[in-house]
Amino acid sequence: MPRERERGREGEKDGEKDGEEDGEKKEDGEKERKRKTEEVWTEKYRPRKLAEVAGQKAILNNLQSYVRKRNLPHLIFSGPAGVGKTAAAVALARELYGEIWSENFTELNASDERGIEVVRNKIKNFARTMPVGDAAFKIIFLDEADALTDAAQSALRRTMERYSGTCRFVLSCNFSSKIIAPIQSRCSVYRFKPLSYDAVAARIKFIADREGLRLSEDAVKAINYVAGGDMRRAVNALQSAAVLGSEIKPETIYETTATARPEEVESLIKSALDGEFFAALEKLRVLTERGISGDEILAQMHRLVIKMNLSARKKVELLDRIGEADFRITEGANESIQLDALIASFCLSSRGG
Repeated sequence: MPRERERGREGEKDGEKDGEEDGEKKEDGEKERKRKTEEVWTEKYRPRKLAEVAGQKAILNNLQSYVRKRNLPHLIFSGPAGVGKTAAAVALARELYGEIWSENFTELNASDERGIEVVRNKIKNFARTMPVGDAAFKIIFLDEADALTDAAQSALRRTMERYSGTCRFVLSCNFSSKIIAPIQSRCSVYRFKPLSYDAVAARIKFIADREGLRLSEDAVKAINYVAGGDMRRAVNALQSAAVLGSEIKPETIYETTATARPEEVESLIKSALDGEFFAALEKLRVLTERGISGDEILAQMHRLVIKMNLSARKKVELLDRIGEADFRITEGANESIQLDALIASFCLSSRGG
């Protein structure tokens, strides 16, 4: 009997030991996941080479030819956010200058200081210094250049002319039309397009593999839908979901990004077009109570109306009303009233077509 008791005590101790070890392993796993997600993945996985920039093949071919020739003109990178403009500029500098790239490259954000002083002081001071090492010229990368005032752009044009021997300018903007004509005529303009599904999916799967995440095809489609061609937004969505667990599910993506599922918004639109006002209103309330903003709902309605099986005339009518609601909210109108009014206008519209 005493021996049996001793064996029982030993078994209990072993069980406790195993339980403690399992607990420690689980805790270590949690710490490792937390450590990984503490890093900002958009910076951690920022492309280091031009070949790593996703979805802009034609532009990258031209930039790589500049690297081979060791020379380039002034450049304008135009396009929406998150499509690789900054990544391409930094990768270009890295390949041109190698280890001394940071001494010959400076990045300024024009939206921080929009006036003429930033051109007279910061930009001119960097432009007038000689390149480091065997580099023939330095590069000034001016992000959000379309935020510069016309006076600042005029001063920039004179600086570009004066220091063209030792400095090249790369201007990044969302709208090239906001850059004055004298600057545009001195630059090669490259228009970056929103990223395709294949480009986003390939990069997301690469990051998920490096981070040890389980990612289904439905989750990739959800990330692509949320991103809307913006790689930075796609990577941020993946990292936000990864904080909650290593298995990435579509519902996690929609929840962490405060985005409605496409089928929810489509159901809302169809209810309104069928004249079911109170049903549509209730579906709208469900979305807003989840913290989804009016801007986001309108943007998703805009995307889905274009894809829905409706006549061209009906689409024109609905898009016009969505645009009017968006404009009014932007101008400061009450968001809830404008969304309700939009649903009411859809209900008054016949489903025809």
